[in-house]
Amino acid sequence: MGEWPDDWFRDGRQAENQPGAADQTVGIPVGQQGSSDSTAAGQYQVRHYGAGTGSSTAPPGEWPEQPPVKSEPGSPWRSRIHGVPRDSRWRRWTRPKRILIVLAALIALLIAGTAGTYFYLNSKLHRENILVNYPGRPAPGSGTNWLIAGSDSRQGLTVAEERKYVTGFSSEISGARSDTIMVLHIPAGGGRPLLLSIPRDSYVDIPGYGMNKINAAFDLGGPKLLAKTVQDATGLYISHFMDIGFGGFVSVVNDVGGVRMCIAAPLHDVASGVSLKKGCQTLNGGQALAYVRDRESFLTQDLQREQDQRIFLKALLDKMTSATVILNPFASLPAASGVVDALTVDNGTSLYDLYQVAEAMRDPLTTTVPIATSTAMTPAGESVIWNTSQAKVLFNDLQTGRPVPKDLITGSQQES
Repeated sequence: MGEWPDDWFRDGRQAENQPGAADQTVGIPVGQQGSSDSTAAGQYQVRHYGAGTGSSTAPPGEWPEQPPVKSEPGSPWRSRIHGVPRDSRWRRWTRPKRILIVLAALIALLIAGTAGTYFYLNSKLHRENILVNYPGRPAPGSGTNWLIAGSDSRQGLTVAEERKYVTGFSSEISGARSDTIMVLHIPAGGGRPLLLSIPRDSYVDIPGYGMNKINAAFDLGGPKLLAKTVQDATGLYISHFMDIGFGGFVSVVNDVGGVRMCIAAPLHDVASGVSLKKGCQTLNGGQALAYVRDRESFLTQDLQREQDQRIFLKALLDKMTSATVILNPFASLPAASGVVDALTVDNGTSLYDLYQVAEAMRDPLTTTVPIATSTAMTPAGESVIWNTSQAKVLFNDLQTGRPVPKDLITGSQQES
């Protein structure tokens, strides 16, 4: 019938050896004159749009190209997903540019999470208006000076813990005391920081109250009066302040998983509750509190306790700033949160400032205010009297940024 073969609807597999058998529409005249059939056929340019033709666009009115339902082995359609070869998709995602984009996105998420955590913890710091200006306040000198106090606050301890840690009961104790008083000096031009202990029984002038043990300043006027007393007695400008109580101290040590200490000699004392064997061991919060409070075990009492406090503080900050804690969110986040809850700082202190303190205290020079006598009888009782000439040299050197004489650096050692 005309030029259309009778079996045009078949796929041509029966005549596969004949030319054009694979596509029976090939060679049909286009626009041929002479018959109605050929004229009708000539109105369309009929071609086979399938795999292997190299054509991707059908003429108007034709069905769009579709992949075959089944493909022969080795056909490129077997490795395609949604019309894109699988190997092409993989090559695209493994291109350096795409890898960099993915890494940049992950880093951005990490930075955003870290920044969010930082600002949240920074907002939770307990800040108070402690460092105030007053007539005669020392002028800012070289470097930065931190006043670090350890108070006997029982806040955060239960009655059972007060009994267990032999701290005395908060319900029976009035006022507040600061058994630990230190000044951390961070030099302006680099170099090793200096951690200076001020004995709690130092006999000094407390503004507005006269001569007394420096520990009384905290009881009489809190951290604000203590800061003023230290500045007047030393001539140093105090840039920042931090205070930690008994309860906060225990929590921080526990949050970092304890602190490893090597004890030079066995320690057993009823007053502080310390009971430690000789040798290296990991102290939990309660054991650490007893260790830094113990003075009855030593002939020099407070003077040795101050050295032990400095040794422990360095070990604690070494642990807090170690890679095992910093890089482990399950350790670093509880530790950072514990510090935030435990500390009281001045209004100008940020979380980043505290991190700088932790870094500075990992390897500082350590010493005690030069002492003339530690057993002087005064109206306030047995007190510590400073060696005023040596103390003046020490404080002036810190204030002006000059190196402190080596004979004024006593260091920190345990008593064996």
